[in-house]
Amino acid sequence: MSRLPWDMTGKVVVITGGNSGIGLGFARGIAKAGGAVVIWGRRAERNEQAAAELRGLGAKVLAQTVDVSDEPAVIAAMAEAVASMGRVDGVIANAGIMNAANSFTDMSGDFYRRLIEINQFGAFYTAREGARHMRARAESGDPGGSIVFCASLSAVTGSVAMQHYNASKGAMASMARGIAVEMGKYGIRCNTVCPGYTISDTVKDTGPGTPLGDQVRERNPLGRFGTAEDFEGIGVYFMSDASRFHTGDLVLVDGGWMANAGKSNLASGRRG
Repeated sequence: MSRLPWDMTGKVVVITGGNSGIGLGFARGIAKAGGAVVIWGRRAERNEQAAAELRGLGAKVLAQTVDVSDEPAVIAAMAEAVASMGRVDGVIANAGIMNAANSFTDMSGDFYRRLIEINQFGAFYTAREGARHMRARAESGDPGGSIVFCASLSAVTGSVAMQHYNASKGAMASMARGIAVEMGKYGIRCNTVCPGYTISDTVKDTGPGTPLGDQVRERNPLGRFGTAEDFEGIGVYFMSDASRFHTGDLVLVDGGWMANAGKSNLASGRRG
């Protein structure tokens, strides 16, 4: 490689749920590394606020209002992104919701289905449309691309009254492996990132002296919650040539939570 492997100059990345939290952390990292960013989110005002921040970092940015559970909307938005930006080199399927039922036995089909439509089907639609463009590029002599699913520790653990969430995140990891196997011949890589407890709209640091605050500080070897900034580097790594031989993997970005088996309390915990 004639340039630094993490140099994102000339690369365009679509990030769903990219207007806040971990998604915006991915976007900031890519912008700082010289890449262009396409932000997808359901709230136009918030999209534009994120886009303005990223432009302030020197990035070319396109903000699109997209509900990832709407398949035709995803197809149209990806086509618009390619037309506007000229290409798409990477996709990060990050958009999702998190909620809990009273218990598994009280969980209705509609409750289960609504989360799956966003977290699982939305990720599928997004990854598929990105892969279609990347494959077409490859068949025209320009191979390569990277797809990342932002899952959760819930992909590899159990959570009380959140089996629908576990299922949606576990499906991402399985889908990523299948995409990696089929799309590798086009130079397209696919991986899954599993965050630990990370401060966001859905996960709050309630502070020392509270059940969640104490649990994280005691169990996590780094002694704190994750932040959006903690995901800038992993986003750049997977979207850049630095990871050009890395595919089909699941990577934990959890501050060492899963390594600390001596403090395990997985059966009863809920995590982001």
